[in-house]
Amino acid sequence: MPITLTPDTIEDLIGVMPKSDFDLATIVERGLPTSRLALLKDHGLTFTEVSEVVISPRTLKHRKARRERLSDQETDRLVRVARIVALADNVFGNPQKALKWLRTESARMGGRRPLSMLRTDAGGRLVESRLWQIDEGIFA
Repeated sequence: MPITLTPDTIEDLIGVMPKSDFDLATIVERGLPTSRLALLKDHGLTFTEVSEVVISPRTLKHRKARRERLSDQETDRLVRVARIVALADNVFGNPQKALKWLRTESARMGGRRPLSMLRTDAGGRLVESRLWQIDEGIFA
């Protein structure tokens, strides 16, 4: 039976709803539990995709064994991915279409996949900008 995905919010993808930008910054600084990565997988991202952008499998294994939270940098990447995935869901109105777009190489991104660009803040901003352009009907 295929999984039916519905557009998610950042809360659905990180397991907590920040009340403000300050609250979100505090959440990132404290780090999220490693279990929150499963929310991205539940949304349709693969283990490989999550490990490519958020945390390496080896580091994740160590964090889980030590019962540590994600670092602030890892949490920041997790939040960035969640924010962009939620935005793509909203822009395309369909999680499957959003994931397809995030996984497809783009000439406007130097032949890279938007999802792979989310490892850095600069890449995330580029992907976010492109999504806003698509939402506004700017396809050039």
